Amino acid sequence: MTTTDKSIEASSAEQIDQLKENLVRVEHLSKRLIEVLAQKKGHNPGLDAPNQELFARAASSYWAAMAQNPTRLLEQQVQYWGKSVQNFAEAQQAMAQTLAAAQNEEGETTERPAVNDRRFANPMWETNPYFRFLRDQYLTNAEAIRTAVDEVEDLDRVDRQRLGYFADQIINMMAPTNFLATNPDALEKALETDGQSLIDGLENLVADLEANDGELIVRLADENAFEIGHNIATTPGEVVYRNRMMELIQYHPTTETVHETPIVLFPPWINKFYILDLKEKNSLIKWITDQGYSLFVVSWINPNSDYADVGMEDYVEEGFLKAIEVAKEISGTKQVNAVGYCIAGTTLSLTLSLLKQRGDKSVKSATFFTALTDFSDQGDFTPFLQNDFVDAIEAEIGEDGIMPHYIMARTFSFLRANDLVYGPAIRSYMMGETPPAFDLLYWNGDGANLPGKMAVQYLRGLCQDNKFVTDGFELFGHTLHVRDVDVPLMAITCETDHIAAWKQCYRGVQQMGSRSKSFVVSQSGHIAGIVNPVSRNKYGHYVNADLSLDADDWMEGAEFTEGSWWPRWEAWLKKRSGKQVPARVPGAHKSYPVLEQAPGNYVRAKARG
Repeated sequence: MTTTDKSIEASSAEQIDQLKENLVRVEHLSKRLIEVLAQKKGHNPGLDAPNQELFARAASSYWAAMAQNPTRLLEQQVQYWGKSVQNFAEAQQAMAQTLAAAQNEEGETTERPAVNDRRFANPMWETNPYFRFLRDQYLTNAEAIRTAVDEVEDLDRVDRQRLGYFADQIINMMAPTNFLATNPDALEKALETDGQSLIDGLENLVADLEANDGELIVRLADENAFEIGHNIATTPGEVVYRNRMMELIQYHPTTETVHETPIVLFPPWINKFYILDLKEKNSLIKWITDQGYSLFVVSWINPNSDYADVGMEDYVEEGFLKAIEVAKEISGTKQVNAVGYCIAGTTLSLTLSLLKQRGDKSVKSATFFTALTDFSDQGDFTPFLQNDFVDAIEAEIGEDGIMPHYIMARTFSFLRANDLVYGPAIRSYMMGETPPAFDLLYWNGDGANLPGKMAVQYLRGLCQDNKFVTDGFELFGHTLHVRDVDVPLMAITCETDHIAAWKQCYRGVQQMGSRSKSFVVSQSGHIAGIVNPVSRNKYGHYVNADLSLDADDWMEGAEFTEGSWWPRWEAWLKKRSGKQVPARVPGAHKSYPVLEQAPGNYVRAKARG
């Protein structure tokens, strides 16, 4: 036996041993997979798809239209058939070219327009006839489905939008990249690793299921890479007040003097507050303190079933009003400047209406980050804010009285399904990759439950019935209305925000009663447009003082400024923040001693039902 033969034999033996080891691991993982799926609680099926009446109405309308105009159906079918045959012919031509190249013969090449889709970046989607045909036929099918949806008549605006959304979900789900046998990246990785990538992927899948009680929530970031308070949410501060709803953090001053009027910042309670304090270089919290302000930030509780009966009124009374009261007492002032982000901005508006009706002038100015108050156009959330889905949410809340965090997380994710669902799932489960150590994605996965009562109040009273700008929203025996918001205000919105579209935010601000209103549209989306540090000089912003215009005209006449909106806001805020006073140190007030170092205890609680 030659040395080469011995080497081949040894290599084969090693591969067999590796195969046996992998088979044992697959068996073990399969058992874990079965166990976790057997323990899955399940959820209301109404959360997965719209009422079937929508599809029935769409189908009926489609076929009725085609019966009246059968040539249109025939035309669509002929176009579809023709494109399908063309895809097959081009695949055959590609095969011939490949064979010709292998035989050192010259093959004719056909110029084709590039496919501008990141899912099909692998060169094999173009060079390999099999994958090329799969891609082209998938894109043809997608176009045919979208055309059919566009042809449906006799549906109102909401149903048309819902039909289009769910059709797109089906299209995205059926992409060839989502299946191992038709994903060249995953197949290449499996060959390169002797199947180890598939084992690792199964490990990741089982781990994600186990971490979420059988619900499949794709992990977006390496959770082991971050520790709250250690390498994320590290700006120095102290918890100086705590109740069942929130911890109030007072941040350490970084200047010898500060503006007299403190800032109280209310983040959303759907996620954790540290989106504004990810790391030093992009922390809005640190930047505010560096500009010479006393800053208080609310860290909300992550509720469990004990909070089933907590409503919007509890967030207002034990959160907003209490935080404002404590900040005033610690600072020795009669007023604060308040900031509300997303749903907390909506609730800040409710609070301001309540204070107005009570004759309470505790808030000197208000700043709204991507905050909706007028829900007459529900934007991308329209598919989820109809009765069938909200009914399913109420049923899911059930006896526990808690809206599980994954419902909101899944809703937000499927608005950008390829980026936040299928892409991460492919990398994790098919290619066996460890999720990236990305702080923003870590935060995105650190969700919170919602009290059932509060969720229904918000979905029914504000989102569906739009009471805050119509008949008024009932709370504390008051009828709250957007026109009561009359303090000086600045609203920061984001150009590509798919959660709180800037035009919808603009419409609400127009209806507020303040005589001093500033409106800003930052480039980028719901997070990056707000977490937009000055040092990066990445995203600019638009301003226009004329808020009497409709949204399109406002943007057409807006002035664009390079760089972050933060300095513009600070210049506006400075005029409303009073004289300079000695910097306030957390814990110095005898009635509010230090309870714990920032970021506190509430922020560390993981979402569980």
